[in-house]
Amino acid sequence: MATIVDEPNPLLQDFEFPPFDVVEDKHVRPGIRALLKNLESDLEQLERTVEPSWPKLVEPLEKITDQLTIVWSMINHLKAVKDSPELRAAIEEVQPEKVKFLLRLGQSKPIYDAFKAIQDSPQWSSLSDAQRRIVESQIKEAVLNGVALDDDKREQFNKIEQELERLSQKFEENVLDATKKFEKLITDKKDIEGLPATSLGLAAQTAASRGHADATAENGPWIITLDAPSFMSVMQHATNRGLREEIYRAYVTRASSGDLNNTAIIDEILKLRMEKAKLLNYNNYAEVSMATKMATVEKAEELLEKLRIASWDAAVQGQSSRTCPVYNIFLYTTFITMPSQTFCSQFLRVPNVGNWANLKIFRCNGILILSESCTTGWFNGYMEDLKIFSKNQGAVEAHDLTHWDTSFWAERLRESKYDINEEELRPFFSLPMVMDSLFNLAKTLFGIDIEPADGLAPVWNNDVKFYRVKDSLGSPIAYFYFDPYSRPSEKRGGAWMDEVVSRSRVLSRNGTAPRLPIAHMVCNQTPPVGDKPSLMTFREVETVFHEFGHALQHMLTMQDEGLVAGIRGIEWDAVELPSQFMENWCYHRETLMGIAKHYETGESLPEEVYLKLLAARTFRAGSLSLRQLRFASLDLELHTKYKPGASESIYDVDQRVSRKTQVIPPLPEDRFLCGFSHIFAGGYAAGYYSYKWAEVLSADAFSAFEDAGLDNGKAVQEIGHKFRETILALGGGKAPLEVFVEFRGREPSPEALLRHNGLLSATASA
Repeated sequence: MATIVDEPNPLLQDFEFPPFDVVEDKHVRPGIRALLKNLESDLEQLERTVEPSWPKLVEPLEKITDQLTIVWSMINHLKAVKDSPELRAAIEEVQPEKVKFLLRLGQSKPIYDAFKAIQDSPQWSSLSDAQRRIVESQIKEAVLNGVALDDDKREQFNKIEQELERLSQKFEENVLDATKKFEKLITDKKDIEGLPATSLGLAAQTAASRGHADATAENGPWIITLDAPSFMSVMQHATNRGLREEIYRAYVTRASSGDLNNTAIIDEILKLRMEKAKLLNYNNYAEVSMATKMATVEKAEELLEKLRIASWDAAVQGQSSRTCPVYNIFLYTTFITMPSQTFCSQFLRVPNVGNWANLKIFRCNGILILSESCTTGWFNGYMEDLKIFSKNQGAVEAHDLTHWDTSFWAERLRESKYDINEEELRPFFSLPMVMDSLFNLAKTLFGIDIEPADGLAPVWNNDVKFYRVKDSLGSPIAYFYFDPYSRPSEKRGGAWMDEVVSRSRVLSRNGTAPRLPIAHMVCNQTPPVGDKPSLMTFREVETVFHEFGHALQHMLTMQDEGLVAGIRGIEWDAVELPSQFMENWCYHRETLMGIAKHYETGESLPEEVYLKLLAARTFRAGSLSLRQLRFASLDLELHTKYKPGASESIYDVDQRVSRKTQVIPPLPEDRFLCGFSHIFAGGYAAGYYSYKWAEVLSADAFSAFEDAGLDNGKAVQEIGHKFRETILALGGGKAPLEVFVEFRGREPSPEALLRHNGLLSATASA
């Protein structure tokens, strides 16, 4: 009789790199339950033997939390990039058991008391910054997890946490399903006029994957989806206004009807968050959120209002400094000759020269570039510009521009004003060249080498690339996965970075050197079409740089204490600093010209096109800023003042907030909130303001390089090294404000952000 041998569960095996290629839904239930059983035993053992010392408290605690973090993150990651009904069902079934264990761990009185004892002990002053941060964080988190609540209130708290976890997961699933469900089949080419060849190829490729085997870019049929590359292409390029309206309405009403309606889920989430806040003796959930952040509710609101005023002026009233059309730049090259420099290293202020106020002139390769120039009286507001421009083009909608018109006409205006066609630039931004240039920049700034390591680690899709990061001596210091392309049938939208494993001394694999960090970067950019590589928009290039910034902070950490290594333990409103910092380098001449090589001919991006890109940087800055401010202000409003079940609905709140943050108010039927995963299924609840908060930090950090001279290679390397040793290396082991001051020599100022966005004059006049 044959012996039946149980197949080993990959979730329970010891691995250096997660077995993404073999984990299936059938492994989730038994694997998670066995893991939780083992961890429950470890926790009981810790509670019996705990002492207020590092070896008897923190090290065993890190081992417990790390095991669950790695395994749960692995299956959740697979759900995000390789979704299936079976995997969803398996995760949903064991999720309450996982939450129950985390609550049991977070509410452990013996562990809490031991941390308190360390804080009150004579050894406190001898602990490192990182160790003190861990102790303080663990005490604060325990309180926020309900450790101090009476039994009946703790039971109520735990029920709330379980339900919030379930609702958040259901919210995200509804968004993904609603996005996947929509498709618009187009068979007549005149209905899709204006879409560039890349987008037509993608639409035909989508059609072919959904049963239209003979679909071609030239003859169709074509399928439009709500996935970002498809949606944005229609909004920016489709001349068919009816198509733009249909796709826009579908997008802003995702997950708001039928079985996928998130409305009731949002109300219940907000209600439960308020109940949780009250149990913890806070006035509202925003105060709970801010308890572990740099800002307070008042400080966040203050920043948002300051930026709102500056952005509103730029978007509507025409009272901000506006970047001049590129033809004005070249007027000055006739009269002034300056020494050649590789990048805009300095600026000169020319006060009150005629109608120009606070004109900044950048020296750039012997050319003087006017930046943030023409002020009050030279141009109308951005929306007025669109109306005038569209009217001059004979658009029937010129006097009635609405949501499905602004992106289309803004793109036409940008092409006219700066003579830049984003689609025509795609051949200069092929993914292989972008990644090579990004890695060269990382070598220059941070002294690291990045090399392909495909085959070393299992991957979840053949398009995923794996890389090894090495220090200046050639030793590996980190690894990361990169999943670049949109896969709307199985992969959620957006772009994100997360940890796979964190650097840790305690969890060393060889007993001597710390365990090396591993990250993953996920994007949703335009995939290769036919035999062409992925040809990217400039915004997609910025997105890759952004996510790589997050990955750098995780990978280049020098913290050996795993609980605060990399991105762990960093206040949420500071985590976007390195990501937004990296975006600035997309406008650095040497970096951009290194990227921008035609994928077929190898031709470099023409110099005049680079200068136009630079000049166009602040185009729509006010309007794009207002969009983010709407999200951030709405988030805070819902988590401070909104009362579920009262006369004002969540959509009423959105309309009210939007009257101050949107030039064109949302449609009455706008249900954007039903797809706002950041705050209802992610970590940004009462924290979306963090993007703007961290943008202040990142712009100011980049200004350190500007002050030294971006063409000064030695200075750039020195400041890059300092950035690595502070912002990237210290992780959560030191308060982010202290880390920033250590790098910059002073506290942050919003001036650099406003200057980069062309909004400095507007703020001064407000």
